[in-house]
Amino acid sequence: MKTEPAAAPTCTGPRRGRPRSEAAEQAIFAAVEEQMAAGTSLPELTIEGIATAAGVGKATIYRRWSNKEALLVDMVSRLEEPLPAPTGSLRGDLVSMIEYMRLRGLAKRSRWVLKAALGQMHSWPELHAAYRERVIVPRRQAVRDVIRRGVAEGELRADLDEELLGDLLIGPILARSVLWDDSDLDDPGLAERMVDALLGGLAGPALRPPVPA
Repeated sequence: MKTEPAAAPTCTGPRRGRPRSEAAEQAIFAAVEEQMAAGTSLPELTIEGIATAAGVGKATIYRRWSNKEALLVDMVSRLEEPLPAPTGSLRGDLVSMIEYMRLRGLAKRSRWVLKAALGQMHSWPELHAAYRERVIVPRRQAVRDVIRRGVAEGELRADLDEELLGDLLIGPILARSVLWDDSDLDDPGLAERMVDALLGGLAGPALRPPVPA
């Protein structure tokens, strides 16, 4: 009699229902970082090894995460800062978003575990897809929301599609934080200078200075 194969685990987030132990979670996250520091790659990590290094039982991990992938996505997600809250102005929102990306770029330079984990994710499709859904998609949606408000209020040009506007606004800081290791991310005024330079070319009628008579 044939049996159906077990379904593949999915990268869901931490399970709910039981009180969390912050100390246990911190020990688990620290164990992952320590093993990565010792040269263990993400695919080589095991629940058994993480549990042993953290001094907890495997059941403690499985009560919080459905599988290893869910644990790793949660670990990397917690290294990311929360998205900035809306400021109420287009310029303020854009400065906040670009400043967020600037600080994230600095963190990636200084926090080797974040850099290593993000770099290895690209060769692990399931984990990268879960990270994209959990972190990247909400970040892109936040940018779209800023753009839509700006277009609706006449502060951004309406003759460009949202995706192109997003690329024009966020592309420069992504290039500096991802592609150029020697860029000036430590400049605290970088976000404001970028936004002011961009708005000069992308501003809609509400932000354009009146034409002299």
